[in-house]
Amino acid sequence: MRLRFPAIASLAIAMGACLAALTARAQAYEYQQGFAQPYSDFSGRPRAVAPPRELVAYNGRYAPGTILISTEERRLYFILPGNQAIRYGIGVGRPGFEWSGTRYVAMKREWPSWTPPAQMLHRRPDLPRFMPGGPNNPLGARAMYLGGTLYRIHGSNEPETIGQAVSSGCIRMTNEDVMDLYDRVRVGTRVVVLR
Repeated sequence: MRLRFPAIASLAIAMGACLAALTARAQAYEYQQGFAQPYSDFSGRPRAVAPPRELVAYNGRYAPGTILISTEERRLYFILPGNQAIRYGIGVGRPGFEWSGTRYVAMKREWPSWTPPAQMLHRRPDLPRFMPGGPNNPLGARAMYLGGTLYRIHGSNEPETIGQAVSSGCIRMTNEDVMDLYDRVRVGTRVVVLR
């Protein structure tokens, strides 16, 4: 059987479209499963692969104004009126640092300073004892402190960690997302963390 050039070109186009669709599906699956690896730019530095912030339907039992965190899903939901929520990608505690429970936002800070707690300094004596707020600070652009804990919902200067389990229990967000959430949240907001 002899194929003519137009038939070969059509077959190549169809195969290319099929391959592109399969690649897109594989990348979407990786994001859903939380194990997508960061891509690199031309200098070799990783780029953020955090899932985009999005408005989603919500029919759960938590009231509007609640922050709902699914550590398994690695998503934070800010519940809105009208059966909707804003869904954000997050980084969560690494193995051994997972936790769950109900807390509240006790304090909010813009460009917070960071004083590592004694437990962290015991594990990591190389850490500085204090870091002023700013772009190099690991708490990022905003922090919401969770009452009764050492944990915070905070920004990150390592956006490639969003979607990963690498923190010491804090909830990490991209700086853009934490700034958006910060403006929506007030002191006293209920925070529900599910494992």
